[in-house]
Amino acid sequence: MSHYQQLLKVSTRGKSLHKITADVQSLVAKSGIQTGLCTLFLRHTSASLLIQENADPDVLRDLENFFARIVPEQGQFYHHSTEGLDDMPAHIRTALTQTTESIPVNQGRLVLGTWQGIYLWEHRQQGSVRELVVYVAGD
Repeated sequence: MSHYQQLLKVSTRGKSLHKITADVQSLVAKSGIQTGLCTLFLRHTSASLLIQENADPDVLRDLENFFARIVPEQGQFYHHSTEGLDDMPAHIRTALTQTTESIPVNQGRLVLGTWQGIYLWEHRQQGSVRELVVYVAGD
């Protein structure tokens, strides 16, 4: 079994979903692994990973609107506000989603569904450079 690990840095533009499917696929191809598993780990507590619809942007917009309603940014709800009013809501959004994803690899490609894309979801108002560990194991 072979192993490959690479750090992928993603510059975000503030609160939004950033499609990273092509970047991850490029690293899977670079790994040389034909059959195995790609594991993604986001090294942050105020951003998350998501596999979601990649054809209709309304899906992503609806997700963002839904999370804005269930996790509002009004400061009176939270004690933690060290980095601003969006700080604690960003942590809650990450807790409700995830910071890891595992995707099978077949014939050197991610085995995603026709309409699936991989997204880094920035939960903070201000952009940042996010670090994603991409680990591929297999033959």
